Amino acid sequence: MAVACRVLSVAKSSRYLLMPLRFDRLLCNTNTNSTSASSSNPLISRLLQVPVSQIKTTLDSVDIFAFNSFQFSWDALITSLQSSSPKKAQLVLEWRLDKMLKGNESCLDEYACLIALSGKVQNVPFAMHVFTSMEAQGIKPNSAVFNSLICACLCSGDVVTALSLFEIMVSSEEYKPNSKTYDAFISGFSSLGNVDAMNKWYAAKTAAGFSANVQTYESLIHGSLKARDFDSVDRFYEEMMSLGIIPSIPILEKVLEGLCARRKLDQVKSFLKFLLGGGWKINENMAQKLVKCYCEHGRVDELEELLETLTKCNQSPEVLLHFFSGIIRLYALSDRLDDVEYSVGRMGKQGLSFKSAEDVEMVICSYFRCEAYDRLNLFLDHIKGSNKLRRATYDFLVAGYRRAGLSEKLDSVINEMKFAEYM
Repeated sequence: MAVACRVLSVAKSSRYLLMPLRFDRLLCNTNTNSTSASSSNPLISRLLQVPVSQIKTTLDSVDIFAFNSFQFSWDALITSLQSSSPKKAQLVLEWRLDKMLKGNESCLDEYACLIALSGKVQNVPFAMHVFTSMEAQGIKPNSAVFNSLICACLCSGDVVTALSLFEIMVSSEEYKPNSKTYDAFISGFSSLGNVDAMNKWYAAKTAAGFSANVQTYESLIHGSLKARDFDSVDRFYEEMMSLGIIPSIPILEKVLEGLCARRKLDQVKSFLKFLLGGGWKINENMAQKLVKCYCEHGRVDELEELLETLTKCNQSPEVLLHFFSGIIRLYALSDRLDDVEYSVGRMGKQGLSFKSAEDVEMVICSYFRCEAYDRLNLFLDHIKGSNKLRRATYDFLVAGYRRAGLSEKLDSVINEMKFAEYM
C-alpha cells in the first residue's frame, strides 16, 4: 500500500493545480466512430437505450464470454457511451472494476486498460481508485500501470500529477520509466503544439537510451504541424524514413497536409507518386487535402491527371468522388458546361453521385449564368434518381427561374417543392 499512498498524496497535492488545457486529442484518441460502433454492437445499442439506473443490471445479464470475444472492445463501448451519456460510461467502468475485484483479477494489463479508459472519461479520481484497489488486492504495479495513470492525468489536463508520477517511477526499482512513458509526455505536449516542451521530452527519451518509434514520430510530426513548424515536420519525417521506420497513415496525412499548406505542388505530386508507388492507398482525408490544394490554385488539368492515375491504381470510390467533385466545381466556376456534363457522366459511370448539395447548386448557378435552361432540365433529370434536392437547392431554382422570367418552369419547381413537402 506504500505506493498507493504516495500516488494518492501526489493526486491530492495537485488537485488545485489542474491545468485547463486538454491533452485528450492524442493521448485519448480513438478511431472508433461512435455512431457506427453503436449500430453494429447490440450491447452498445442496449446500453444507450436503457435508463441510467439499469446500466449495471443490463451488464449483469450479458454472457461473460461476450466480453472476452475478439469482436468486443471496451474502448468502443466507453467511447460510444461517453459521447451521449458520460454517466453511463462511468457506471460501466465502476461495474467492470467491481467484477475484476470480485473475480480476483490479477492481470496487470486489465488494470492498466481500466485506468486508461478512466482517462477517456477524464476521471482521474477513479483512475486513482482503480490503482489503490489493485494494490489492496496485493497486486504490485508495473510500468504499464503507471503509464496508463500518467496518460489518464494528461487526458484530464493534470500535468502536475503526471510529472509527479514520473518522478515516482524514476526513483523506483520496480517500475522505471520506459519508452511508452516518454511517448506519453511527447504526445501530450504535441497536442498543445508546444514544440519546445515536446522536443525536450524527445531529447530526454533518447538520452535515456530509448529509440524513437512510429508513435514517437507521429506525435512529433503532429505537434510540429500544429505549431506550423514545417521545417520540423520535414526533418522528423526524413529522420524516421532514414531509420527504416514505416510511417503510419496519420503521419503520411500530416506530411501531405504540410506540403499542401505551403502550396508546394511539385513536392505534393512527388509525395503522391511515392505513396502510390509503394502500394499505399489514399484515404479520404488525404483526398480532401489534395483536392482543396489544387482547387485553390484552379489546377483542374492536374486534378484530371490525378483522377486518372488514382483510377488506374484502383483507389476506393469514396476517394475518387472527392476528385470528381473538385473537378466539377472548377468547371462550374468557369462555366465550362461541356466539361461539367462530361465529368458528371463519367462520375455516374463509376456508380457515384454528387457528394454535397453545394456542388449541385454550384452547377445550377453555372447553367443560369449561361442561360442554358434546357440543359439545366436535362441535368436535373439526370441527378434526381440519385440525389434528393434539399430546400436550399429548390430556392436556387426558384430564384433563377424568377429572374429569367420563366413562369412555366417556376411553377413546375414550386409544384415539386409542394410534393417534397418543402412548402
